[in-house]
Amino acid sequence: MKTKTLCLIGLVFFVASYVFFSQGSLSEQKHIDLAHWLNLIGAVLLYSFNNVFPKNKLNSIATIITTLGVIAHIGLCTIDFIMWSFGNDDIGRNQLSEKISDTASILYPFIIIGPSFLFIGLAMHALNFIKTNLVSSLMVIIGGPFVGISYFIWNNGTLMLVSCIIFAGGLALLLFRNEMK
Repeated sequence: MKTKTLCLIGLVFFVASYVFFSQGSLSEQKHIDLAHWLNLIGAVLLYSFNNVFPKNKLNSIATIITTLGVIAHIGLCTIDFIMWSFGNDDIGRNQLSEKISDTASILYPFIIIGPSFLFIGLAMHALNFIKTNLVSSLMVIIGGPFVGISYFIWNNGTLMLVSCIIFAGGLALLLFRNEMK
């Protein structure tokens, strides 16, 4: 399968996961935590963006940061799968949540900081095109942070989904920039 195809499939899965996230309570998903499966698969496939953009110093740094973000997403989704598995056991889920919150070596790399690296790394890749593809680059650079801001600060699922669509749309435009000319 072509690398660009993997990138595109990753974007579709990633955005689809945010459709679920924007709906609110994920505990309603009875048989499978579809939101996190889509997010996990999407994030892993977004790693392919490291191989489609031009090679330079900025790209090398962006590749490392994107890779760390993918790893963090894997960890975050694993934690969320475990949380989801508690079902209606709110006491057990809260105890695990407290334990994770008290464990900095899990909390920061896999929940607070690490997942942001995926957005930061892909935004750094987009910086390579700021002069030639201004709009699509800005879609990635601005859309990424707004995914986190809209969710963690404003607690707005709709804005989070729109931000993710803008972010992914910018990446898709950059991915097919040569075909569009």
